[in-house]
Amino acid sequence: MANKVTLTATDGSTVEFYDEIKAQGGVKDVYFSVDKTYVVAFYRKAINANDKARINDIVNIHRNRIFTSDAVGQYWTAFFAWPTKIVEWKGLTGIVIPFYDKKFFFDGIDPSWPFIKNGQEKNGKWFSSAKLINKFVPVNQKGTFLSRLHMCLKIARAMRRLHAAGLAHSDLSYNNVLVDPLSCIIDCDGLVVPHKFPPEVVGTPGFIAPEVLATKALKVDDPKKNLPQISTDRHALAVLIYTFLLNRHPLDGGKVWDIDDPQKDDDMRYGSKALFIEHPTDKTNRVKADQLAKSQLPQGDPTKQPYTICGPYLKKLFDRAFIDGLHNPSVRPSAAEWEEALVKTCDLVQPCQNSGCEAQWYVFDNTTKPRCPFCGKEYTGQLPILNFYYAPSHGKFISENYRLMVYDKQTLYRWHSNNLVSANEKTSADDKKPVGDFHFHNGQWILINRRLSDMRDVTENKDVPIGGFVPLTDGRQILLDKSQGGRLIVVQLVKN
Repeated sequence: MANKVTLTATDGSTVEFYDEIKAQGGVKDVYFSVDKTYVVAFYRKAINANDKARINDIVNIHRNRIFTSDAVGQYWTAFFAWPTKIVEWKGLTGIVIPFYDKKFFFDGIDPSWPFIKNGQEKNGKWFSSAKLINKFVPVNQKGTFLSRLHMCLKIARAMRRLHAAGLAHSDLSYNNVLVDPLSCIIDCDGLVVPHKFPPEVVGTPGFIAPEVLATKALKVDDPKKNLPQISTDRHALAVLIYTFLLNRHPLDGGKVWDIDDPQKDDDMRYGSKALFIEHPTDKTNRVKADQLAKSQLPQGDPTKQPYTICGPYLKKLFDRAFIDGLHNPSVRPSAAEWEEALVKTCDLVQPCQNSGCEAQWYVFDNTTKPRCPFCGKEYTGQLPILNFYYAPSHGKFISENYRLMVYDKQTLYRWHSNNLVSANEKTSADDKKPVGDFHFHNGQWILINRRLSDMRDVTENKDVPIGGFVPLTDGRQILLDKSQGGRLIVVQLVKN
């Protein structure tokens, strides 16, 4: 059995681990603690004064600001694998990181499965590539399209919090994100304060922003060198969301930029020549479907599953990220914008009526004959769509360009009934309780009022008491909340 090592951390506490490398990253070796509640990751080489100062800030300043400075600090412990202590051993610097929750390790996999084994980390890469998820991940471990939306929402929310603190991740990629895939946790030991501490790495190939890749050969102290910062995190976040939802890379198309040198080809593909594979007018880097392996289909072929299947809110941000902002960092969507778009997209999903569909959910395509883009199943029956309106100052109601899809047992929340309530870390326990729910009853769709004292059927000019219900007929107007920010819904009914 490996020897036990006992050290005193810089904060005076005791750290105990076994002298056996359990995992290795790009620059660190990982050891397990005696009680398996934390790991100790040691840099393989002695680090310089800049990196020591950066790590000290992460552990002793920014950790306190994020986790203890306000009432919702503990909310973020589920999102970040944040270093808690610093130790020295054999002339090397190490950081103590809480052990990942068991949900971030594969479990329940048939022992005969030849690829992924129980106990393996759920590295984000398994869920980002069509080839990997189709060929190696068991069906019961893949998650659904809705669960991947939720996963991306949590990643965007976590990055929004980091950026609000003035921090950049510097190496956001599928290698530094473990996924549930309902949840996520982000490795945070590489965080940097832009313009204060140059990062130890510039990122993971495929996620490095084009402007950083273009100057990667320059020394870190060269004023012309572009270093990771919040704007480069925004590029990596967009790539991560695209790959998790569509299982392909937004820049990996059929164009070969340098036929003789693969490294130069990659540098151009992700750097100076970076071009969105689904660019609406420039077809230079279109995917050549006939060159794809069977395991890469159908996700790898954008003509089969274009990025528009992610819905209008995400489509708009993908355009900004990979068309307008690919070589213009200032116009890239912020993490907060991704968070808002993902919340609205989750409200646009509809369960697929094909019980054998792997995706199980899809985004409503705003057509009169909606169908699942993953399996092709057309929706049959009545499909209510709720269009949200609000009155800026108790005046005329105006459209918010925001919709909620209805399905059996779908629930309504306070952030639906009032646009001043947000669905985020600050949502109160009371606001997390459903205020209404939807059912298909006696051949028609109804909304049951559970907690809204102001609900009124405007079309019938009568109140809807708590415990009562209102039918969802085409064109019906329902006021959910009379107070400031309260919403009016207008029902649109699609029949197939």
